[in-house]
Parts: sequence; C-alpha cells; structure tokens
Amino acid sequence: MNKRVIHDISLPISESLAVWPGDSGVKIKQSSHIAKGDHATVSSLSFGAHTGTHVDAPAHFILNGSTVDTLDLDILVGQALVVEALNVDSLTVSVLESLSIPRGYDRILFHTRNSQLWEDQPSVFHNEFVAIPEEGARWLVDRGFRLVGIDYLSVAPFKQGVPTHRELLSAGIIVLEGLNLNGIKPGVYQMICLPLRIVGIDGAPARTILIEEPADNQPLSDRITG
Repeated sequence: MNKRVIHDISLPISESLAVWPGDSGVKIKQSSHIAKGDHATVSSLSFGAHTGTHVDAPAHFILNGSTVDTLDLDILVGQALVVEALNVDSLTVSVLESLSIPRGYDRILFHTRNSQLWEDQPSVFHNEFVAIPEEGARWLVDRGFRLVGIDYLSVAPFKQGVPTHRELLSAGIIVLEGLNLNGIKPGVYQMICLPLRIVGIDGAPARTILIEEPADNQPLSDRITG
C-alpha cells in the first residue's frame, strides 16, 4: 500500500556548513553536558540569519520592509512546483521560457546543479552557482509567483545580489534559499516552510519539507525538466 512520503529539503546546520562569505559561521557550544556529570545537556547556538535553508523577508533589501515574523503563512504552506533545470548556468528569461512552466502555481522551487554541491562539498562555498538574474526575477514577478526558492545560498548571482532581490522582494515575493533538492523529482508537492519566528529580523533559517501524497507516485503530466 502506498503511503505519503515526506522529503526534508533543508540543509543540516552544523559547524562545518558553508556560509555566505563574510557571514558568521555556525557555532554550537554546550554549557552543560550529562557526560560531564551535569543534570542536563544544554546547548547555545550562534549563526547568521541567512544560514543554511532560510527565508528572506523584504527587510533584507527593502528599507522599512516587512520582517520575517510578519510573513504570510499562507504563502509558506501550500502547493509548490519543483522545476528541474540541471543543464543551465543561469535562470535567464530564455531559460525560464524554455522550461514551459505551467500557470496556476504560487510557489516555484528551482532544482539546478547547485544541489549536487551540497552532496559533494557542503563545507565549501562556491561562487559560480546557478542563480536568477534581474530580468529573470522580473519574469517571475510578471507571472504572479508569491514564493521563489532555489538550491543555493542566494537567489541572485554572486556579487550581483541587489537587483534580483529588490525585484522579487519589492513585489512581495518570499525568497527561499539554501534548498537541497537532490533526489526530488520535478512535479507538484505540498510544501511546508516555517522560518523561526524572530521579531524584527530580515530573514531566518527554515525547516522545509515537501510532502508527496500516494497519488503523486504516478507520473505527473506537468512535470517540468530542462
């Protein structure tokens, strides 16, 4: 009997996880530990708001933009379209149009060759990752998406972060970065993405899952590859 499958597409946060250049690395310290004779093990955590799988709120690039604790949960939970684009270097307008992305979806997640980097070298930051240039971001805005996700630490090209982020965030699109989509087939899933509810902050790590219902185990007519 088929049963639903839950795919965890979040990166495991550890002290060895690659972070954006200049960001604080992950630090995990145990102030007490049972092995040392303490009554309980208690840990403290230190890492940046944009560590691992995380959500960008408008405040990340927009002055007086909304913060992560005010994001609409209706956007963060619901049907998501996973689109495969493994053989491209950039998600340009021409590439996006070639993918024949169907209409009617609010959330889109791009599975690129970036995901393999998390399997091969999760501790190393790579600046030649697949991203969305400004014109690609504008295309996604025009198509009415409300959430855009990608499988590296930025939706925008390295050292060209402002135009893409401003295009998306100023339109109210939630940006989801740092996904690991290895093993995820293109198609439609139920997504749950819950960033930490930290008040007044520009982004936060988010445990993100895709739920594949039994019917989804059959081939989907609208699976997209590229």
